[in-house]
Amino acid sequence: MECEEYIPEAYVYLNGHKIRYIEYYDKRKNHYYGSYDRNTLIIIHGLMSSPDIIWSKMIPTLSQYFRVIIIDIFDFGYSDKTVATADFFVDYLLGILEEMHIDRCAVIGHSLGGYLATEFALRFNNRVEKLVLAAPAGIMRTSTNTLNQFIMGALYPTPENILKAFRDMVYDPKIVTENLVRDFVNRMRLPNIKYSFMSYLLFIRDGPALRGRISRIISPTLIVWGNDDKMIPFQYLHRQYEEIPESKLEIINDCGHILPIEKPVEFNEVILGFLTKTRQN
Repeated sequence: MECEEYIPEAYVYLNGHKIRYIEYYDKRKNHYYGSYDRNTLIIIHGLMSSPDIIWSKMIPTLSQYFRVIIIDIFDFGYSDKTVATADFFVDYLLGILEEMHIDRCAVIGHSLGGYLATEFALRFNNRVEKLVLAAPAGIMRTSTNTLNQFIMGALYPTPENILKAFRDMVYDPKIVTENLVRDFVNRMRLPNIKYSFMSYLLFIRDGPALRGRISRIISPTLIVWGNDDKMIPFQYLHRQYEEIPESKLEIINDCGHILPIEKPVEFNEVILGFLTKTRQN
């Protein structure tokens, strides 16, 4: 039977750059989920992850409450390739919102996307209604064994290396599908992708510290981590985010780094409980 609900891709053009984004579509009703009279939710994916696959289990539920747009980050996916930095991405995210006539929105960032979402909320805090940071990357002066395995898989993207890297990142290795592995291999074969990959890793290692700046975020913020995250352990990095004045930390049990595919039901419940709650004065 033909799938009645799917995630189509579209493009927005800014300063000569083509930027891919994804919006959930209801084929039965012939319109996008989360119609334009609803609040907008922007999702920023992680380092080299597939927005199509990683978020596919969560989008149908989130789209009942929001117009959901997933940005395919410069350099990693099928948007144009640039010499992108966090500042570059933040400027372009603002341009995307203005091009789409989105004044304010909620923002979810996962892993590297959490770091980028944080930088956006720091610079343009009047544009972010609420902020969700899922296992957000931070300034990491040293690596972890799981991150090292992931780097090795990205630089030498054989199916065997990628499978091992993803299995190290999750709590239950059985959730790592052939489709997920194949997509990552294909992405790592795109032109100049390894240069982009290493550039972002170096920025995370050498970038400006969050502490001392992050207290300027005024958006209510939810920070979510898997209790078994060996890629970016919350014990190491959550203190970089604790200075956000109006923030809350939630831990999801039996979960590793890729929350959207490991615990989509629990993750959705936590996110929606936060995003749909009326702000108390």
